[in-house]
Amino acid sequence: MGSLSAQISAVIAMNIRSLPQRFWMSLAAILAVAVVVAVLLAFQAMGNGFQQTLAGSGSDEVAVVTRVGSRSEVNSVLGRDQLNILETAPGIARQTDGQLLVSGELYVIVDGIKKSSGTEVNLPLRGIDQRGLTLRENITIVDGRMFETGRNEIIVGEGVLRQFAGFELGNRVTFGKTTWEVVGTFSAGGSAFEGEMWADALMVQSQFRRGNSFQSMRLKLSEPGVVDPIRDFIEADPRLNFDIVTEKDYFADQASGLDSLVIIGNALAVAMALGALAGALNTMYTSVSSRARDIATLRAIGFGGLSAFVGTLTESLVLAIIGGVIGTLAAFLLFDGLSASTLGGSFTQVVFRFEFSPQLIVNGIVMALTVGLIGGFFPAWRAARMPVVEAFS
Repeated sequence: MGSLSAQISAVIAMNIRSLPQRFWMSLAAILAVAVVVAVLLAFQAMGNGFQQTLAGSGSDEVAVVTRVGSRSEVNSVLGRDQLNILETAPGIARQTDGQLLVSGELYVIVDGIKKSSGTEVNLPLRGIDQRGLTLRENITIVDGRMFETGRNEIIVGEGVLRQFAGFELGNRVTFGKTTWEVVGTFSAGGSAFEGEMWADALMVQSQFRRGNSFQSMRLKLSEPGVVDPIRDFIEADPRLNFDIVTEKDYFADQASGLDSLVIIGNALAVAMALGALAGALNTMYTSVSSRARDIATLRAIGFGGLSAFVGTLTESLVLAIIGGVIGTLAAFLLFDGLSASTLGGSFTQVVFRFEFSPQLIVNGIVMALTVGLIGGFFPAWRAARMPVVEAFS
C-alpha cells in the first residue's frame, strides 16, 4: 500500500490522534519523564549556581596567602611579624600614596539560624580593614552604613539577610559573650562574599582572643596572575611557611567541594530515569496491546512492520518530549534564581542562587529523548513483529 514514507506517516498520525483515547496511560508516561528531567535540572542548576558564585568571587589581580597545608582560611594562622616580613616581597602593588595594597584578615565561625529549616548553622564573620575593602570589587552598602573602627559593629551580606534569621538592620546579635550591632547591609555583586559578615579586624582579634594573629592575607599583585616572585620570596625565607595562590584559584578549589553533591544528584536523576524507563516501557507495552487489533488490521491491508515500528517509537518520543518540556519548565519556574546555602570548604555556609543556562535546557531535552527512545524501542519492536493471526485471536 503506497510508499513506505506514506505508510509511516499514516501510522504516526493514527497513533498521535489516538493519544486522547489513552489519556491516563499517556499522562503517566509524561509525568514520569517530567519528574526525571526536573530533578536532573534542579541538581545541575544548583551546581551551576554554586560554581558561578565562587568563580565570580575570585580575581587574578588578588592573591590569597594562608599557612602551608591549610585548604581554607579557617584552618590557617599567620603571625603579625610574619606578615610584616611578607610585605617586603616583590610583586605587591601599591596605592597612589605608596601604601601597600595588603590586608591581614580574620575568618571566624559564628552561629546562625537558617530561616528555611530553623536549624543552627555555621556562618563566617570576617575581620577586615579599609585596605581589605579596597581589594574587593563591586562592594556596595545598600542599607545602613559601614562599621566603625573600634566598635562592636558588623555589616552583613545580602545573602546572609536572605537565608538566616536575626540579621536585619539595627538588630543586636550575640556571638559567644559579645554583642554586635548590625549597622549595614552590603552587596558583593552576587559573589560568595555576600554570605559573610564583616567587622573591624582589630575588634574581631580582641573579642575572639586571637592576639595579634590573622588567618589569611590578601594582596594586590603588581601584575595580574603573577605570584611567582612572591612565592620565591616565601620559599627563600624559612620563617614564612605560607602558601600563595590567586584568589581565582583559591575559590576554584573551594568550589570543588560541591562536586560530590552534584554527582549524588546526577546519580539520583539516573536512578529516577530507570524508574521512568520502567514506567514508559509498561505504558507503551500496554498501549501496543490495546491497539493489537488496529496494528494487525494495518498489517493485513499491506502496512509493513517498519511502519508499525516507527509509528510506535514516534509515539513514545512525542510523549517524552512533552514530559521533557513540562519538566524543564517546572524546574525553571521553581528553581531559577532560588537562593540557597550549603556547607562550603571552610565548614561555613556559602550562599548562592540556582542558575539555569541554555545548556541545562538542552540537557533536559536530551534526557527526555533518551528515556523516550529506550522506553519506546522494545514496544515498537513488538508492534513490528506482532503476528497478524495472534492479534485477531
